[in-house]
Parts: sequence; C-alpha cells; structure tokens
Amino acid sequence: MSVDGFLDDTSSERLLLSNSEDFDRVDEVRASCDAILIGATTMRRDNPRLLVNSEERRAARIAGGQPEYPLKVTVTASGDLDADLKFWHFGGEKVVFTVDSAVDKVKTTLADLADVVSVGPELDWGLVLDELGRRGVGRLMVEGGGTIHTQLMAQNLADEVHLAVAPLLVGQADAPKFLGTADYPGGSTARMRLLEARAIGDVVLLRYAPKERG
Repeated sequence: MSVDGFLDDTSSERLLLSNSEDFDRVDEVRASCDAILIGATTMRRDNPRLLVNSEERRAARIAGGQPEYPLKVTVTASGDLDADLKFWHFGGEKVVFTVDSAVDKVKTTLADLADVVSVGPELDWGLVLDELGRRGVGRLMVEGGGTIHTQLMAQNLADEVHLAVAPLLVGQADAPKFLGTADYPGGSTARMRLLEARAIGDVVLLRYAPKERG
C-alpha cells in the first residue's frame, strides 16, 4: 500500500506500488502457499494472471509433491465475472465461491474454466475456508482487494498481515484502500504483535500477527 493507505489510484492503469525485489518476495510467498485468493473486483480491475513466475520455485513445488501452481480462488456475490480474464487461462486449477442466487450465472459464464461452489444465501467466510481445508489447502495467501481484507480482518480470520509500504502518496478519496470501516476485534486500542520489519529497497515490509492483540 501507499504511505497513506491506498492499494491503487483512480487511473485506468494499475499503480505499481512494489519494486522488483518485493515482487520477487511476493513470488516466493506465493510458491509457499497451497492457494491464492483475490476478490472479483480486483480481478476485473487488475486482470492478473496470479502465477508463481520463478521456474525454480515451480520446480521445487513439483519436487515436493505439490502442483506446479497454487490453487487460484476468487469469491463473488454478484456473479459478475468475465471468462476472458487472464485469471482463468493461466496456471493450474481454479475455484469460485459464490452465493445461491449467482451460482447458475457463474457456471454459465465460466463453463469448464473453474469449479464453482455456492456457500449458501450469503457469502460465509467460515464455509469458504472450511471447503478450502477439505481441498487440502493449509496455507492460503489473500492478495486483495480492500473489501476482502476488511472482512477477513474484522472477522479475525487472518493469521498474518504482510504490509509492503511504498514511498508514494495517492491522496484520492475514491481510490481503493487497504482496509475500510469495520468493527475490528479489540477496537482501536488493541495492538497487534509485530513479527518483522524489513527494508526491501525503497519499500518497507511489515508483518503483523492480528490474532495476537494486546
């Protein structure tokens, strides 16, 4: 995020907050995970492939008995997905979590591009995580966007938060923020435990344990 807490600006081009060294760190974290999750809004806005880019890291996954790429996951309550997005056409297996009212729409749009699962009349993160666990996902990386970050943090479901703070100021009221308004566990005085603080070029990585509040 930027120093003032934004994930992007309001231009049509994606704002590159990280530097090359931090992008490589993200690739390393992706390679260590069983699944990577982004929201449908982030998918539509950024159109990411969401891959492990390093051949060596992919080879190490295969050597360790894992699929070459982590499972790619998205969630949508509206069912507004585009089958032409890069997410569906690169990497390995994909799964979409949605709600009862949108499941037929998603299945029609995506056909055989992804496994589509409804978790009921409303999006239930507990059910999403339970289903991922049944599919062998022990380590899940969530890459946004802000709405999903807010929901998971407010429901105390994140074990770690990795903040890469870029030396940029966005300052645009309508730009997407890392976190939104919510009733976070413990309120405004609950301090998360700091796990790591590290400079990566001109970016600062901060790792927190949000479940360990004091």
